[in-house]
Amino acid sequence: MTVPAEPEDRGTLTIAPSVVRKIAQHAADQVDGTTRAERRIAGLGLGTHGASAKVGGEGNDVDLLLDVALHYPAPVRRIVGDLRARVTEEVERITSYQVRDISVTVSALLPDIAPRVR
Repeated sequence: MTVPAEPEDRGTLTIAPSVVRKIAQHAADQVDGTTRAERRIAGLGLGTHGASAKVGGEGNDVDLLLDVALHYPAPVRRIVGDLRARVTEEVERITSYQVRDISVTVSALLPDIAPRVR
């Protein structure tokens, strides 16, 4: 029977920034008050998108830039606080990286529009 190697001799695990970005975006989209925004290029509708994120940092420290759309009217400060807490919790839980900073840009406030035909 072989003896398992010591933890420090077993190798390393590196989680790519693109994975951290997807975790952050998914966590942000799960927060109540966030919504999907229409994506348009040159006047053409290209569907909708949720939160977008950019990842920076070094070592085990992560800096995140989030861009989100919120429902209108909305308590913006409360939702942004919830976003920061949820995204930090999920990124740290899944990756074991430490979230050093989260900057949030609210790029749209979108009203709930009831359908015209019922």
